[in-house]
Amino acid sequence: MNEKNKQILDAIKGQLIVSCQALPSEPLHSSYIMSRMAYAAYLGGSKGIRANSVEDILEIKKTVDLPVIGIIKIDYEDAPDVYITPTMKEIDALVEIGVEVIAMDATKRTRPAQLDLDTFFKAVREKYPDQLFMADCSNIEEGMHAAEIGFDLIGTTMAGYTEYTKGCSLPPYRMIKTLVEQCGKPVIAEGNISTPEQCRHAMDIGVHAVVVGSAITRPLEITKKFKAALDA
Repeated sequence: MNEKNKQILDAIKGQLIVSCQALPSEPLHSSYIMSRMAYAAYLGGSKGIRANSVEDILEIKKTVDLPVIGIIKIDYEDAPDVYITPTMKEIDALVEIGVEVIAMDATKRTRPAQLDLDTFFKAVREKYPDQLFMADCSNIEEGMHAAEIGFDLIGTTMAGYTEYTKGCSLPPYRMIKTLVEQCGKPVIAEGNISTPEQCRHAMDIGVHAVVVGSAITRPLEITKKFKAALDA
């Protein structure tokens, strides 16, 4: 690993990363608003940002000098379930704007053009040998496999979001603990971490960093939870 990538990993080690995302269907969908979200996260102590789309990332990078985990969410008709950075087109776009870490779906599901993960990532790694890549996985087996085929960071992002992990215990502490102990790569706890206590517990297990999104940057979802409590 080159010195630049070591510095990036050191910068986020033991730290909070805040996910600043809003899809077109959400009220805060705006690159400007996401940049202000990122700035608020920076002021609050976040040491990294996870963001979606070239437009949002460019605006965020104008506002904060923090490592960015970049993704592009897009649906392809031949693989509707795999929507996080699913093809080389999205990888190319993220590399071009200088994203520090690129995250992609690393589940066992078939990707666009009927590519499996191994075939796709082999081509990605050959094209961009010095880029940091994060694997968004849904279970232990996927995380172990992603580490074996050369991902730099292993994330628990997709736990509970694949058909075969729906209903699993969340946050997925068992998955986190097993990967920390066995995969041999830095683990990023991400997905369904909703409280400071959960964040602290994930860090105590030994993860490299924790990503928190909805609990910080999605007021629509936060409001729904409070309303549901009142309606119960």
